[in-house]
Amino acid sequence: MKKFAVLTVGFGMLTALAAAPAMAAGNAEAGEKVFNKCKTCHRIGEGAKNMVGPELNGLDGRKSGSAEGYSYTDANKNSGITWNEASFKEYITDPKKKIPGTKMIYAGLSSEQERDDLWAYLSQFKADGAKK
Repeated sequence: MKKFAVLTVGFGMLTALAAAPAMAAGNAEAGEKVFNKCKTCHRIGEGAKNMVGPELNGLDGRKSGSAEGYSYTDANKNSGITWNEASFKEYITDPKKKIPGTKMIYAGLSSEQERDDLWAYLSQFKADGAKK
C-alpha cells in the first residue's frame, strides 16, 4: 500500500495570507502619460538633454545632484540621496519637504497610483536613454 504525505494549512495561516496587503505595482504605459506633467522641465530617453530640470535617464541608482552638465542647488548635491523607488516616491510627493532648498518648483504628485506608474516609467531607462 502506498503512503501519501498530506500538507495541511491551518485556517490562521490562510487568513494571514489573504489579509496580506498587495504590493502596489506601477504601470509604465500609464506612467508615460503621468510624465507629461514633467515634460515642461525634464526629458528622458535617447537623446535626452537637461532643460529647466535635469534629464532623468538612469535615475534608479543615481545620486541626487549628479546629472552631467546640470546646475544643481547645494541642497540637492548634499542631500545624500541615491534615487530608488522609495526615495523618488517620497520626493515626488513633496519635493521641497524631501529636499529643502531644491529649486524644483513642482508642488508634488498626490496620487499614489500616479507615483507608482511614474516610477515604473522612469525606472525602465538606462543611463544612455535606452530601455532596459
